[in-house]
Amino acid sequence: MRLALFQPDIPQNVGAAIRLCACLDIGLDIVEPCAFPLDDRSLRRASLDYGSLARVTRHQSWSRFLEGLPPPRRLVLLTTRGETLFPHFEFGPDDIILMGAESAGAPESVHAAAAARLRIPIAADARSLNVITAATLALGEALRQNNAYPSSPDPTR
Repeated sequence: MRLALFQPDIPQNVGAAIRLCACLDIGLDIVEPCAFPLDDRSLRRASLDYGSLARVTRHQSWSRFLEGLPPPRRLVLLTTRGETLFPHFEFGPDDIILMGAESAGAPESVHAAAAARLRIPIAADARSLNVITAATLALGEALRQNNAYPSSPDPTR
């Protein structure tokens, strides 16, 4: 299982994604271009001390990201336009949960490439959750369904 960020806008969210993926022991894909400089120094700063624990792969473009997907990977897009509520979806162990850009979401080409488009139910007057908060909800459900939470040698952790 992996998390993918499509052209992220906010460096702090990339840092939070790195930490999330390090803690859950899943890979992170960053599809560029980003709305901010994404160099090794900025990645180290954003990831704090979690960078060495995370498996981050950068992709120069959407097409390069798609070219590098090994089968049987399935793209699962979280979007406010999703047809299916995420708790009603059957996640697979090789799914890539894909998040659109914070400011613009995902373009039609990304929607078209997704095998599924999921929505998180929120209050009627709210627009959307923070992208990493939404990713956390979906990843938690996906890991639960696949009994794939990382194991910890210390049962109190």
